[in-house]
Amino acid sequence: MMAERERKKIVTRRKKEFTYRGHTLEQMQAMPKDELIKILPARARRSLKRGHSEESQTFWKQVRKGKEIVETHGRDIIVLPELVGRKIGIHNGKEFRVVEIIPEMIGHYLGEFALTRRFGTHSGPGVGATRSSKYLPLR
Repeated sequence: MMAERERKKIVTRRKKEFTYRGHTLEQMQAMPKDELIKILPARARRSLKRGHSEESQTFWKQVRKGKEIVETHGRDIIVLPELVGRKIGIHNGKEFRVVEIIPEMIGHYLGEFALTRRFGTHSGPGVGATRSSKYLPLR
């Protein structure tokens, strides 16, 4: 009985409609680019006012053509409402990480979603380690 109540709370939390600075996703998709730029953060606003680079122009052409997964090296491309629901292959320096764009990503850069560094786990001491460095406390 308690678990069912918790499940209902989670379901009701998920039903909340997405808004970005007071605008719904549908409103943002219908907005002209000039109005959309005004509600983005300062860094994204400045970048979009300067115009798109050649690389980002080719990216946007591919997106508008309707390709299923668009791959790009452009990690500095800003996520706009037009991209929501699309799958984008973002290059992390080694491979393309396929990321599905969700509304919460609007205003961020694509590079934020394909990390370039991995965390390396440390193992135990190797052969030739001193007696003091071999000490591992038993848990």
